[in-house]
Amino acid sequence: MTYSQSALLGAIQGFTEFLPVSSSAHLALAPRFFSFTDPGLTFDVGLHLGTLVAVLVYYRETWTRMLLGAARDPRGEEGRNLALIALATLPAVVVGLLFEKAAEEAFRDPRRIGLCLIAFSGVMVWAERSARHALDWRAAGARTLLLVGAAQALAVMPGVSRSGATISAALLLGIKAPQAAELSFLMATPIVAGAAILKLRHLGLGDIDGTFLLGIAVSAATGLAAVGAFIRFLPRGGFKPYVVYRVALGLAALFLAR
Repeated sequence: MTYSQSALLGAIQGFTEFLPVSSSAHLALAPRFFSFTDPGLTFDVGLHLGTLVAVLVYYRETWTRMLLGAARDPRGEEGRNLALIALATLPAVVVGLLFEKAAEEAFRDPRRIGLCLIAFSGVMVWAERSARHALDWRAAGARTLLLVGAAQALAVMPGVSRSGATISAALLLGIKAPQAAELSFLMATPIVAGAAILKLRHLGLGDIDGTFLLGIAVSAATGLAAVGAFIRFLPRGGFKPYVVYRVALGLAALFLAR
């Protein structure tokens, strides 16, 4: 892999991880669109380390407050919030472990990616139109967080989008749009960290070269810019621009697979 290809994939990961357009779909399709060898899922997970750094930096105060509060009083408000986040991650952990092999192979087929991009766009439109915008996620119960977590588990299929699935589910369950986005990104943090640890344990020192590190750095920088922009844009712009883009990309993926 060249440095320019690594930087391209890092930028794609950073800009798409926090938007409801499926970063995994983009990483699977980019080598086909730009005619270079797919570096594989392990490199993808490496790029996710960059966006993990981005979301940790952006929500550093929230995570610090929750972790310190839970340590002081596990039964207190911050302890409860941390427990809700942990509960919401469980479905994705189970599904990720069960379908790890499929995620590496069958789910990266451009036909499946194109269909998922288009089909789930309809779910996003429905969620936005049905949203009640009544709750803060911290006031939602364990059942609500578990359902949002179940939606996150669908993101094992490239084309669904982790943020698209979790935000859509949160909106349908009555959570306000900015709160739904915050919940989505907080839920993603332990999942991305766990996936990185699971995959990167197979790397040798020789695999961690300049292109690998560049991809992570570019992913972190672009991801930090993207998460802030999305949080500000979502209440005003909604899902429409992303739905149009998803459908166009899905059609392109289906054409590519002919």
